[in-house]
Amino acid sequence: MQQVRIYRPAKNAMQSGRANSRQWLVEFEPGDRKQPDPLMGWNGSRDTRSQLRLRFDSKDEAVAFAKREGYGYSVVEEKPAKTPKPKSYADNFRYDWVA
Repeated sequence: MQQVRIYRPAKNAMQSGRANSRQWLVEFEPGDRKQPDPLMGWNGSRDTRSQLRLRFDSKDEAVAFAKREGYGYSVVEEKPAKTPKPKSYADNFRYDWVA
């Protein structure tokens, strides 16, 4: 039985927006080990499902897809986001503040 992993991706650390972090992703677990190509030396596999990333609007839709297609699945729950402490730019130059 092919295994899939269902999760919601984290926010990209390089950008401040949350554009691609609202949808749920379904990724297939590797079904074949990777082997180096003798000519180029790149790692490759005959398993093409490892290249697929399916997007769903909700976790329930992703789970329903996995059940309908007969895949074993594991759901990785998202961690709550840490809210940063509000801080003023002027605090960087305070003389009575101790770190």
